[in-house]
Amino acid sequence: QVELVESGGGSVEAGGSLRLSCSVTRKDDTRWDMDMAWFRQTPGNEREGVAVIRSEGDTTYAGAVKGRFTISQDNSKNTLYLQMNSLKPEDTRMYYCAARRGGRRYLAPLAPSTYSLWGQGTQVTVSS
Repeated sequence: QVELVESGGGSVEAGGSLRLSCSVTRKDDTRWDMDMAWFRQTPGNEREGVAVIRSEGDTTYAGAVKGRFTISQDNSKNTLYLQMNSLKPEDTRMYYCAARRGGRRYLAPLAPSTYSLWGQGTQVTVSS
C-alpha cells in the first residue's frame, strides 16, 4: 500500500508562484516503479491531468500549463513536486497527487481512470 500526502497549496496573486509537494510512503513491500502525476479539479467538474513523470523519467504536460509548470521528483526524499509559475486565476483548483504502477507505456499519460492511488488534495487559489 502506498500513501500520498500533498502540501504546499495556498493563495497567491496572478503572476505568482507556488510549489506543491507530494510525500510518498510505501507501507508494505511494494517495490514496483511508479508513474507519478498531478491532477486538478473544481467541484462539479471532471478531474483533469496537469503533468506526469513516468517511471522511465519522461514527462508530459497538459497544454494549459506547459511552459509554466514543472514536475519533478526527489527519490532520496520520496517526494514529488509541482513548481507552478506565472499562475493565472484559471489555475484555481484542488490539486491532487496520483500514482500508478509504471512501465505500462500503452497507458495514456494523464487519464485519471488509469491511476489507482490518490492523495487528499491541496487547494490552490489565484486571485486577479
